[in-house]
Amino acid sequence: MDALEKPLLRALSGEAVWPPPMWLMRQAGRYLPEYREVRAEAGGFIKLCTTPEMAAEVTLQPIRRYGMDGAILFSDILMVPWALGQPLRFAEGEGPQLEPLRDLAAVNALEVGAVRERCAPIFETVRLVRAALDAQHPRTALIGFAGSPFTVACYMVEGHGSRDFATTRQMAYADPALFGKLIRTLVESTTDYLLAQVEAGAEALMLFDSWAGLLPPAQFRRWVIEPTATIVRSLKRLHPSIPIIGFPRLAGPLIGEYTLRTGVNTVAMDTSMDPRFAATAVAPTVGLQGNLDPLVLIAGGAALELEARQILAAMRGRPFVFNLGHGIEKVTPPEHVAQLVRIVRTGG
Repeated sequence: MDALEKPLLRALSGEAVWPPPMWLMRQAGRYLPEYREVRAEAGGFIKLCTTPEMAAEVTLQPIRRYGMDGAILFSDILMVPWALGQPLRFAEGEGPQLEPLRDLAAVNALEVGAVRERCAPIFETVRLVRAALDAQHPRTALIGFAGSPFTVACYMVEGHGSRDFATTRQMAYADPALFGKLIRTLVESTTDYLLAQVEAGAEALMLFDSWAGLLPPAQFRRWVIEPTATIVRSLKRLHPSIPIIGFPRLAGPLIGEYTLRTGVNTVAMDTSMDPRFAATAVAPTVGLQGNLDPLVLIAGGAALELEARQILAAMRGRPFVFNLGHGIEKVTPPEHVAQLVRIVRTGG
């Protein structure tokens, strides 16, 4: 199938497709029994991300089960700092653990030129998935992704997850030269990482800025909007037609400025965003994506139907991709995902 015939790529390119295309953040994951089988076989999370046959398998599992319009590469936003040489491990029940990066020596020690070589297995996963989609699911587009520099920096500086990433934010205020050097390093590495995904077969890209909403407006503009805009410009310079989705989680009223200044084709709405506000804040030629609450997907039934139909009603007539406002929770019943697919496929 020609790329322009794929519903997701049409919507990401500014067409109001109806019923809207859909895929779900973390659609390949622990809520699926078939994923848990592969995860157990892999033994470790990094091993799963860097074993192309396994990573391709879990990427394709929700496509086989639900027929999603988008298949997002199975990987993790912290594979970039891992490729830069920052020690990373995923501890069961604790989330990611990195060696905290707190000074210039640590930033200078990052191995910027090593990303393509160390992430070669991830790019092989992209090739395997693209070949499988072309052969078996020609309507489904392949989405590559990376974490945006600010969010990735949060984990690199803090060394683990956090509710407020206070150490990172203090560094940005107290030593903007040091933090800026880290952000520039991540801009360069992330751009190269995404370019390699496009070269391997990714048809769209997404930048996840999960912690963007922690910043006040001036810091948001400096550390979220400006680095993202630089990445988008670099990608578009080499691949003008590649659609890019930005996800500045909890951006609130800054969503319009983010979309305008970064140049993303589509902006993803988090769970707290009112789609009706987003529709007025974002130009009608720019796509919106989102933003069902993952918790209502756990509830299912009438509540799921009501919430999904309200989002569909608010988005009809503009470029839109149905998705969640955050990732699927691991306790989500797979049959509720099937229910959601049926609702969206009817267009509300």
